[in-house]
Amino acid sequence: MVPVEGGEVWAEDTAPGGGAGSPGEAVVMLHPGWGDSRIWDPVLARLPRHYRVVRYDTRGYGSSPPPTASFTQLGDLTAVLDQLGVSRTIMVGHSGGASSAISLALEHPGRVSALILPAPGVQDYPWPAGDPYWEEFEAAFTARDTEALVSLGMRTWAAASADEAATAQIRAAAGAFLLQGDFEQPNPPAFARLSDLQVPALVAVGDHEYPMVADCARVIADSIPGCSLVTVPGADHMLPLRAPQLIADLISRHAS
Repeated sequence: MVPVEGGEVWAEDTAPGGGAGSPGEAVVMLHPGWGDSRIWDPVLARLPRHYRVVRYDTRGYGSSPPPTASFTQLGDLTAVLDQLGVSRTIMVGHSGGASSAISLALEHPGRVSALILPAPGVQDYPWPAGDPYWEEFEAAFTARDTEALVSLGMRTWAAASADEAATAQIRAAAGAFLLQGDFEQPNPPAFARLSDLQVPALVAVGDHEYPMVADCARVIADSIPGCSLVTVPGADHMLPLRAPQLIADLISRHAS
């Protein structure tokens, strides 16, 4: 358990003091809103054992207790890196986790050597308010209807396959939503600053991705200077489960 402002989070550090490149450097994996740190299991299994990998559950997810005080995801990320002595990192941010990865690269550019962003989002992206996802999510969340949240999550984010691993992630996230309360505060604005990023970056998006997020991912890729965009055939939003070897290969390309 790692202390963060007003609470703590569960974290895993595979090789304290070891490196993916140089001492103090690590690969840091941030999970999506619709999943927890276990979503990275298939990717971890395909990475070289000498890599130092850090992952953690955000507050209320997985093994981390729910929040009891105001916090930001960027603040928690920075606290975890500081507590574990990670001075520089390859940031791998999936979906909502990409927002914190991008924010770290903007606010502390010296700490990030590369950005790998599967199906990324940014908190202050101009999400279309009229998308039917939002109305259905709000109705299920307000009613505290876990099964409705799971149904929505499976149809939206796991369209390629309702397999056991994806179902477990969606179900765990639905429960976490109901534990979060109103404690999370937004990261610093980042969308308008994407062109300021000066690190190697890559965006991956499945061709079965939900259209709203696919559009966001492409805008992010277009806005970051020199960013590559990889389309993953047959994959939906759950890219760490659908294309773990691809993600592992992208990490190794930047860590070597």
